[in-house]
Amino acid sequence: MRRSIGLLMVLLALGGCGGPADDPGEIVYWDTSGPHESPVFARIAQECATAGGYRVKVETVAFDAASNNFKTAAQGGRGPDVLRAEVAWVAQLAELGYLVELGGTDTADFLDTPVGSTRYGGRTYGVPQVTDSLALFYNRKLLADAGVTPPRTWDELKAVAGKLGGTKAFFLNNDAYYALPFIYGAGGDLVDAPRKKIVVNSPENVRALESAKGLLDGRAATTALDPGNSYAGMQAAFSAGEVAMVVNGPWSVADYLRGPAFADAANLGIAPVPGEREGRGSAPVGGHDYVVRQGGKSVDTARRFVTCMSSLDNQVRVSRELGLLPTRKSAYEHPDVKSNPVVAAFRPVVDAAHPRPWIPEGGQLFDPLKTAYADFLAGRKGAKAALDEVAGAYRDQVVPSYSIG
Repeated sequence: MRRSIGLLMVLLALGGCGGPADDPGEIVYWDTSGPHESPVFARIAQECATAGGYRVKVETVAFDAASNNFKTAAQGGRGPDVLRAEVAWVAQLAELGYLVELGGTDTADFLDTPVGSTRYGGRTYGVPQVTDSLALFYNRKLLADAGVTPPRTWDELKAVAGKLGGTKAFFLNNDAYYALPFIYGAGGDLVDAPRKKIVVNSPENVRALESAKGLLDGRAATTALDPGNSYAGMQAAFSAGEVAMVVNGPWSVADYLRGPAFADAANLGIAPVPGEREGRGSAPVGGHDYVVRQGGKSVDTARRFVTCMSSLDNQVRVSRELGLLPTRKSAYEHPDVKSNPVVAAFRPVVDAAHPRPWIPEGGQLFDPLKTAYADFLAGRKGAKAALDEVAGAYRDQVVPSYSIG
C-alpha cells in the first residue's frame, strides 16, 4: 500500500541483492517483514535449509520497494527464488508470468480467504504465510477510568468521546487501507470485479467517508493531516497513552508493548472495529504469501523451502514468538496459539473480514484513494467530489476495462 522506489534500490535488486542462486543447492529468499519480525523468519529459514540439506541466503528487502524491485529483477531473469509477497501482489506477478504455478499444493488446512489471495486464473501461485485484518485497540485503564466500554458503532464512539477527552478519544489514520472499515461497514467496495464495475464513488462510500469525517467534526478523533505522518503519529500517540483508541492490525502489537502506556501488556485491549450499525463492522483482509519466481535455478528446492516455512509447526512458532495470525486452521487449535491473547482477539475479526478484490490491479487501488481520503478529511474536497476523482483515476490508470457505475 505504501510504495516508493529509487534507482539505487533497483540497482541493488539487479546486482548483489538476489540474483539467481549459484547452484541448485542454494536458494535466495527475500524477506519483506519488519525489523521486529525478520530475525525470527531468518532463523526459521536457516533451520528449514539445514533440515532439507540445502542452503538459503536470506536478504531483507524494504517492503515499500520489494514489489517493484522484484518485477524489475524478474523481467531480466534475475531476483530471488522465493519472495514474501503482500497478498495484493500475487495476482499481478502471476499475470506478468513471474511466478511458478504451485499446482498440487494442499490447501485444505488453510483458511479460505487467505487462500483466495494465492490464486489467479483458477491456478495457485502462492502459499499463505500470515493473515491479518484491522481491529479496535484500546487502553483498558483509560476506558475503565472514564466508565466507557469499547464502542460497537461509530456513533457510540462519538457519544463517549467527551468522557475520554474529546480529541484524545480516538486517532483517525488517514491512510487508504484504514478507510476500508468505514467503506465495508457501510456496504460499499472499491470495485465489483465479477461485473467489471468501478463502485468507489457509490452513495454507500460517500456516506462512509462522511461517517469518518464526522468523528473529526464531533471532536471525537484526531489525525495528522499530512498523509506521510498519519501512521507514525497514531503509533506514537497510542503508545504514549495520549489517545485511548486506534484501529490497527496485529503487526502493531510489538510497537505498542514497547510504549509506556502498555508496560503492563494486560492494559492493551482488542475489540472488533466499530461499524455503521452494531455487527456491521467489516475490516479488510491483509497478510502475506510465499511465492516462487519463474525461471530460478532451484525451483524444486524453493518449493520444499516454502513447504517448510509454511508448515504447522512453523506457523505455531511465528504466532507464539511474534503474535502474528496463522493461515492454517489447525494452528488455531494448538495450545500455544489458543493462549495468545492477540491471536484469540483477532480470530473472530479474521473470520468476519471482508475479502479484497484478488485482481492484478488490486495493489494499485490504494494510491488514488489515499490522496482523496486525506484531502477529504482535511476539508479540501467534498466526499462525492473526492471519490469521483478516484473513480476517474481507476478508469484511466488502473482498470481501464471497467466501467463506472
